[in-house]
Amino acid sequence: MDWRDFPPLTALRAFAALAETGTAVAAGDKLNVSHAAISQQIKALEAHMGVALVDRSGRGLVLTDAGAQLAEALSSGFGTIARSIEALTGADADRALHISTTPLFASGWLMPQMAGFHAQYPGANLIISTTPKLEPLEPGGVDVALRYGDGNWAGLDSTPLLISPMVLVGAPSLVGEAPFSDPSELAHFPLLEDFGITEASDWLRQSGVAEQGKAGLVQLPGNLLLDAARDGRGVAVAIRFFVENDLQSGRLRLLFENDNGKGYHIVTRPGVQRPALKTFLTWLRRCARDCMPPQ
Repeated sequence: MDWRDFPPLTALRAFAALAETGTAVAAGDKLNVSHAAISQQIKALEAHMGVALVDRSGRGLVLTDAGAQLAEALSSGFGTIARSIEALTGADADRALHISTTPLFASGWLMPQMAGFHAQYPGANLIISTTPKLEPLEPGGVDVALRYGDGNWAGLDSTPLLISPMVLVGAPSLVGEAPFSDPSELAHFPLLEDFGITEASDWLRQSGVAEQGKAGLVQLPGNLLLDAARDGRGVAVAIRFFVENDLQSGRLRLLFENDNGKGYHIVTRPGVQRPALKTFLTWLRRCARDCMPPQ
């Protein structure tokens, strides 16, 4: 683009602050200027672009559709700039590395490996949050997410870490030894599902298990899911990697498998990565390659 046509950076910063805080007064406090200066910058930006960014017809300031689009773009752009500056200057070197993942992945694989990480990097400070939600990856917040899916998350970078089929399993004490020809035949058993993986719900519905289920569906964290399945409390949807030892020992039966090509991925924001994140990801990839038992 012709940079001579680019809006003034001060006006863009003022608008981004307004969109983030919701009021001209709060935006002025954030940028250490008066609310009148914020209002003047917004009007100048609208005049420069020839587009209304704020709807002033009500008592408060509401973004127009165009304003919402610009606010989203500025949040992403300024966030990328801030992360790059932090990474290059070491401004956030003392901040703990924040990792987000599902309860099943944390208990089933990540936590058992962490002793090796701390032995190699004894001074590392980590925050590991386990949640079924897709936590936003924002500057100063979550640095990396270990998510289950196909690897496509808009605006984020992802690389495969552990690709493994989704399976329906059950304890022999519950399902017996007789074969099943279709997943819908399991509808009379209680269903156990990890609510951190929405693909599990999709598969249950598509296979007819959830639609026809009479015995109920229990959604629970993945670290409790496998214990319940082993105890015969229901048939469970799980990732095969996490039940491989149970299948080999006979504690669980493999009832059906859905090799959908999905799995756990390393998900990060685009841009320069700070040293703590680079160190962790290097270790994580090496551990995934060397520490995982054969499937």
